[in-house]
Formats: sequence, C-alpha cells, structure tokens
Amino acid sequence: MADKSRKIWQNQAFTVSHADGTGIAHEEMNVKPGFESGLRVFFEYRNLGIDAASEGAYSANVIRAIPGKHAEPQWHIHDLNFQMIYILKGWVVFEYEGAGEVTFRAGSAALQPPGIKHREIRHSDDLELIEITSPAEFATTLTDPPED
Repeated sequence: MADKSRKIWQNQAFTVSHADGTGIAHEEMNVKPGFESGLRVFFEYRNLGIDAASEGAYSANVIRAIPGKHAEPQWHIHDLNFQMIYILKGWVVFEYEGAGEVTFRAGSAALQPPGIKHREIRHSDDLELIEITSPAEFATTLTDPPED
C-alpha cells in the first residue's frame, strides 16, 4: 500500500496509522506496529508515524501504562517547543511548577509549556494517553524541585 513516490508538502508527508499497525506509508518510513518500550520504563509507546512524516519536527504517540509498574516521581524538564497530552482512559496525577498536583482523567488535556518543571506522582494500571511533541526527539533533564 505504500507509495514509493510519496509527495512532500512543506516538509511533511501524508501518513495514516491504524491500531492494527497498518497504514499508509508506514512500511516505507519504517514505522513499527504495536507498542514498544520508550522514555519511561513503566509505559509502552505506540509511534503514530508523525515523526517520520514530519522529518522529526513533530511526534505523536499513544502511551499506555504497563500494569503493575509505577511512576518514579522525579522532577524533570523537557527541552522542546511544544508538548501536549490527552487522556484516553484511566487517570494520572502530575505535579507542576506553579500549579501543584493535577489529576487527569479520560477526556482531560494539558499543554505543558517548554521548560516547566513537573513529575508524575501516580497513575492507574489502565492509563492510556496521546502525547504530541515538537520536535520529535528532545532531551529530558532531571532537576531540583521548584521553589514555589
């Protein structure tokens, strides 16, 4: 189904990702089906192919909890331009610089500004969320707790 002569519009390619791992241009862009390990050891990540289609400008992942594994509440920051989350199911508690603890449930969303200090406190075993970032790859740095 992949079109080897795919068209590029403003450094982006059309791509489609289905839950069963199939999609348009996925084979060509080496997008693997299913969930894999990633940044956090207590989560699994399903790459939606946005990073390859946008030449690394953006990333979108479905992230789900690994039952029985829990957060390691460490204050950190991400070196990126944009990060948002949308909770699909379950719940998660984050603590944010300037906001304190926030509980997210299915249907909750957040924009996490660049450089905001935050940490995950805990999550349900059935947590599933979408995270969108820019750029696709970014550094995560452990930091001291905020002074607020």
